[in-house]
Amino acid sequence: MLAAGVIGLILAAVAGAAPGAAMSALWEGMFGSDYAIGASLNVAATLMLVAVGFTIAHRAGLVNVGGEGQICAGAIAATAVGTTFTGAPAAITVPAVLIAAAAAGWSWAAIAAYLRVRRGTSEIITTLLLNFVGLALVLLVVHEPALLRQPVTSSETLPQSAPLTPAAHLPLLGIERSPATVALWIALLAAFGTAILVRRTALGTRLRAVGLNPEAAARLGLPVQRLRFLSLSSAGAFSGVAGGLLVASAPFVLAEGLSSGYGFSGLVVGLLARGSLAAVVAVSLLLGFLVSGGINLQLAAGVPASTVSVVESLMIVFIAGAALWTRTIRKSEPAAPQPVSPIASPDTTDLAGAPR
Repeated sequence: MLAAGVIGLILAAVAGAAPGAAMSALWEGMFGSDYAIGASLNVAATLMLVAVGFTIAHRAGLVNVGGEGQICAGAIAATAVGTTFTGAPAAITVPAVLIAAAAAGWSWAAIAAYLRVRRGTSEIITTLLLNFVGLALVLLVVHEPALLRQPVTSSETLPQSAPLTPAAHLPLLGIERSPATVALWIALLAAFGTAILVRRTALGTRLRAVGLNPEAAARLGLPVQRLRFLSLSSAGAFSGVAGGLLVASAPFVLAEGLSSGYGFSGLVVGLLARGSLAAVVAVSLLLGFLVSGGINLQLAAGVPASTVSVVESLMIVFIAGAALWTRTIRKSEPAAPQPVSPIASPDTTDLAGAPR
């Protein structure tokens, strides 16, 4: 991570910013105000949910790269519910919005899961391609007046949905001058619950068995294909909830570019965490602050915000390289000599103990 940060500073210098000014702008964007901290926590919550879903699928030996499309599906469903529940209280509307988002994300990932278990199609390919379909669906629903586009009142009306009803807005954490919402608590609860599920329950053990050796798991009588379908669909549900949280937070509308690469950044978190839910929480917070800092980096220092994406990618490369190096070193080490038991002398007595 240190090496990735150093290269990031070099890229900032190439872009024309002094390293000191770039570091100052990055710090201000991450921790410079209560607003910056709150925005970073909201981003971290979104990444955390996507990464939790990735970890569940990875537990069963599958790779979910469709977080972006699943976020879009969840956001569309959440917007449809949040703009129509006009008379219900927040205690009903907010859960309904998130349940709709989870169901949409589940259904979206279930397409790839079905193709995986029934047709043997690689879930990497199908989830990746479904991302583009999800992004296109967002464009469709916010441009089509018959769907979710807000009523056109002038030529300057933006292609976006109508705002969600106030009852569908996520409650704030109560930090003064901060946009932080309860999304962080929802994400932490999801990570904690998933950690218990995969480590303390029979279902988690079965998922692990399927991920390690599906053939052996099938011989033991485990429903391998059903568990794979469940894990990948559940990953989609978590990403769908992330999409619901995005539209239920300010500015409370569905618009183009809503996902903003959160699905791929969540994938980065999952890869860096390497199956540890505690690491998912830590890395999500790290990248959440980096993403928010990258926005201010562009505004204050003129450094492209994509520099943060470069740093994220370098983290993956360096950590994967370190893991490969460690594995190679272990394989090259000679095996420890096994203790040799003394050779027993030929037995010269019979079973009764008498000489032969």
